[in-house]
Amino acid sequence: MLNQLIVEEIIRHALKEDMNYGDVTSDTLIPLEAMAMARMTAKEDGVIAGLAVAEMAFKTVDSTLSFVALKKDGDTVKKGDHIAEIKGSTRGILKAERLALNLIQRMSGIATLSKAYADEIEGYPTRVVDTRKTTPGLRVLEKYAVKVGGCHNHRFNLSDAVMIKDNHIKAVGSITKAIEMARQSISHTMKIEVEVESLAQLQEALEVKADIIMLDNMDTDTMRDAVKITGGRAILEASGNITKERLREIAAIGIDVISVGALTHSIKSLDISLNIIK
Repeated sequence: MLNQLIVEEIIRHALKEDMNYGDVTSDTLIPLEAMAMARMTAKEDGVIAGLAVAEMAFKTVDSTLSFVALKKDGDTVKKGDHIAEIKGSTRGILKAERLALNLIQRMSGIATLSKAYADEIEGYPTRVVDTRKTTPGLRVLEKYAVKVGGCHNHRFNLSDAVMIKDNHIKAVGSITKAIEMARQSISHTMKIEVEVESLAQLQEALEVKADIIMLDNMDTDTMRDAVKITGGRAILEASGNITKERLREIAAIGIDVISVGALTHSIKSLDISLNIIK
C-alpha cells in the first residue's frame, strides 16, 4: 500500500517545481470554462503501476477532474490499450499531464522490469528484491512498483535494519566486532545483516550469528559452497553483478534472496501517451 501523505508531498513538491507561477501557455490559450476528455494509452507492452498516483496528480491540480482507471495496477497491457480517462477542465488536464505521465511511466517501467525478473525464477522459493538505489524523493513510489511487478522490497531506509558493509567493517576492525557492537545497541526485534566477500568472512559472520549474510560479487560456484557451509543458519543474499540471465542458476543453488539494484536504477520508463479526444 502507498502512504497517501508521502505521495501527496511528492506531488506537491513536483508541481511546485513544474508550475510555481502557473502554466502560462494553458492559462493564455485555454478559456477558463473549457472542458475536455483525455485518454491515457499504452504505446508499448508492459505492466501498469501508479494509477492512483496519476489520479492524485490530476486531482491535486484540479479537484473537480474525473479520473476513471480502465486498468488496475499489476495489469499487463499491450500497445494501444487504453489505461485511463480524465474528464473536466481542459486547463486542469493540461497542467497535470506531464507530472501524471512522468510518474506512471516510471512506475510502470519498474513494474515491467520487475515482472521480467520475477518470471525468471518462477517455481523457486528465492526472492528477488530491490535496493536503496532509488531516485531521491521517489523511493516510496519505486519500491511500490517493484512489488506490483512481482518482486519484493529490501529495507526501506537506514532505520529498518542493521546492514554492515565493507566500509563499516574497515572502520570498526572486524565483522565480529561490528556485529557485537550492533547487538549491544539495537532492539531484540531488529535484524543484523553483514556483507561478506569471501568464505572466510562468511564463516566469521556465522560464528557471531548474523541473521542475514550478503554474498557480495561472488561467482556461482563460490555461492554454492556458501550455501553448504551455512546450512540454513542464516538467510543468504546474493548481490552484485546480478543480471537476469544469472537469476535461475543462483536460485537453483539455494540462495534465499537476490538483490538487484537495476530494478530501480536502470529501468526504461514505459511509453504512455495522453491525448485529448473531445
